[in-house]
Amino acid sequence: MTKADLISEISKNTGVSRASVSNVLESFMETVKKSLANDEDVHLRGFGNFVVKHKAEKKARNINTNTQVIVPAHRAPAFKVSKEFRIG
Repeated sequence: MTKADLISEISKNTGVSRASVSNVLESFMETVKKSLANDEDVHLRGFGNFVVKHKAEKKARNINTNTQVIVPAHRAPAFKVSKEFRIG
């Protein structure tokens, strides 16, 4: 399902215009991005958690040139599904 499909589905189910749904969805995504950029997790009860994972520095290999490369430590966004949301 694409973002456009999601907007259409929500609009159809709620009777709210596609433009309004699109604005709300864009605002939600921007708010989550800003929170994660500030190292704040976003908890949605019954759905899941958007979290920031801290990745340590590691050694990797460039397979094209067969040289070793150091990947610096960094932060990466992740999503952890809640128990209620799990399928199967």
